Amino acid sequence: MTSSSSRLRVGVIGCGVGRAHLTSYATLPDDVEIVALAGTDEDRCRRLAAEFNIPRLFSDYRDLLAQPDVEAVSVCTPNYLHAPITLAAVAAGKHVLVEKPLAMTVAEGEAMVRAAEKAGRVLMIVFNYRFRGDAQTLKRHIDAGGLGEVYYVQAGWLRRHGIPGHGSWFVCKEQSGGGPLIDLGVHVLDLALWLMGRPRAVAVSAATYAALGPRGRGLWPGLRPSSGGGNFDVEDLALAFIRLETGATLSLAVSWAGYTGWGDDYFVHLWGREGGAELTVRGYAEADTLRFFADVAGVRTEMRPQCPAIPGHAQVVGEFVRAVKAGRPTSPTGEEGLAVLRLVDAIYRSAAEGKEIRL
Repeated sequence: MTSSSSRLRVGVIGCGVGRAHLTSYATLPDDVEIVALAGTDEDRCRRLAAEFNIPRLFSDYRDLLAQPDVEAVSVCTPNYLHAPITLAAVAAGKHVLVEKPLAMTVAEGEAMVRAAEKAGRVLMIVFNYRFRGDAQTLKRHIDAGGLGEVYYVQAGWLRRHGIPGHGSWFVCKEQSGGGPLIDLGVHVLDLALWLMGRPRAVAVSAATYAALGPRGRGLWPGLRPSSGGGNFDVEDLALAFIRLETGATLSLAVSWAGYTGWGDDYFVHLWGREGGAELTVRGYAEADTLRFFADVAGVRTEMRPQCPAIPGHAQVVGEFVRAVKAGRPTSPTGEEGLAVLRLVDAIYRSAAEGKEIRL
């Protein structure tokens, strides 16, 4: 493990969402030194390398992993590359922070977790919405007994028009593993289960639809519309009803596009025996997102906590750095990412087979 008195030398693989990782690492100059960057978009990578003063730039991630002084890497690539890059990184002795989802399949995720455990390396997944100020406030309230036993949760991420384009890897199942469920749904599934204390799912009943995407509708604003057809073989809406080992139930709805009043919004609403809570984030807002409900002195009461605006991505990167430097476990772990991936797999299987899946 790295000495806590030295700076952690990191490399970033991927120059898209990799920018968010670079920005977060750059806020920790006393703890981190960004020494290498790898990506296939050479122009973008050169601009990022110049902006963040990164001394080494590679077009092949394997060349970055061959650098002996790189101690940890961020994997910020399309989904189909998460597993091969993470496995190669762990084999090279690197700690890994990987973007969501952990992998495209359960088998890939299991291999990643086993490899990191065997090598004694940290494998952490970017479930950054846990680290926001509103989510942290809600978690403390739940853990303090503010809701009592939580028996029902509604969770979702719904977009009016947010399909990431025709012909992109996002809408190609071979490269993404699925549509909005594996893209957005993993975040709210993790958030809901984490708030509830991570109960195990025992049964899933689900349905998926591709109502708009194959016809070229519902594209992200600013993207070029399609007349239909094209490469789109994933869902644009996924729905699930999940039974948990505690007896509680979780309903899930995630979409890239639909004729609804939602914009680009996510939510987790919890019903407890002593109180309720609604976390509703519209358009990535950081204020006025949380409500608590209870009876106070026999009167129906709604509370609106004034939560600190804490950016989740910077916090998850900081936690990864601290865990690696201190040689301690951290969360969200690769195993937690795998648990969500198993649930995603069950949802897709239930939808495909038209029946409940027992876990």
